[in-house]
Amino acid sequence: MKIAILGLAQTGKKTLFTLLTGRTVPATRKPGEVVEGIAPIHDRRVDALSTLYKPKKTTYAENQFVLCPDITTSSTARLWMDPARRCDLLCVLIRAFDSPDVFHPSGSVDPARDRSMIEAELILADMQLVETRLQRLAKEKKGGQTTAQALEEEVLQRFNDALEQEQFLSSVVLTAGEEQVIKSLDFVTRTPVLFAYNVSEDEIGKDFGPGVFTISCAIESEIAAIDDAAERQAFMEDMGITQPSLDRINVALYDALGLMSFYTSGTDECRAWTIRKGSSAPAAGGKIHSDIERGFIRVEVMKFDDLIKAGSEQGVKQAGKMQLNGKDYIIEDGDICHFLFNV
Repeated sequence: MKIAILGLAQTGKKTLFTLLTGRTVPATRKPGEVVEGIAPIHDRRVDALSTLYKPKKTTYAENQFVLCPDITTSSTARLWMDPARRCDLLCVLIRAFDSPDVFHPSGSVDPARDRSMIEAELILADMQLVETRLQRLAKEKKGGQTTAQALEEEVLQRFNDALEQEQFLSSVVLTAGEEQVIKSLDFVTRTPVLFAYNVSEDEIGKDFGPGVFTISCAIESEIAAIDDAAERQAFMEDMGITQPSLDRINVALYDALGLMSFYTSGTDECRAWTIRKGSSAPAAGGKIHSDIERGFIRVEVMKFDDLIKAGSEQGVKQAGKMQLNGKDYIIEDGDICHFLFNV
């Protein structure tokens, strides 16, 4: 999945991008330039499976992050807009830390104000797109209008009404047919959004309201710089941190996208696979190879906790916990699967 990192200037976006991907943002980066990187999702279940099977290869699920240009309210160019539109989720970083060494473009730190500014910019970007598309449809209508164009125009008028009321387009309910006619337009306010607040040390864990994720990029940088695992754990305990925020943010991103993981395991490879919640067994198998979905017969499923408790696949079978499921089975988060198929 492709995730955009967005925000105003001086919020810590470059630091977060580097923490997630391990890629340093070039000092020679030009204004408006986009930087991309891949981030493995460290998963304790993958680690546990690798410890159990000792495979030749261990593969984590991955996210692709896109560091977009700064959102600015003083320019209509909106250089951040095109790369953000091509992403599956927007991770909007809000500055909630104060530092005399890092200036704020607005002169003071005010997370609520900054969030309102960003939300307004997202809405304005979609209003601009709606207006442009409606003007084009009006010109095309002079030569006759197709059924699809008429439906698109009706949907866009509803979108315009919502935007004028300062509502994100994600609040507008569409039918499958309506969704199809506007799919290619990639409206940013119809994209899932996770608001992440970059906080200072003394505000770690502070509740900023529903749907808000908190992270201290400064503290996470210190944690990442500690090579010794025991020393790193002691530092986290001193800070009152039970789990690195980088691990938690990946979980939050997955949840915002409606995603989950299932696993395949063996002596060759232990691997996490990403699917949408509610996926059927054949669809999950298709993530591994299209032949599995096409020739699906059944799937053997072990629950992660059952395998860890039993200590082996044989132990799971002896405990009567091994499941055999057909094509109607809905994969659950953490399922360990072995697909049987024939093509």
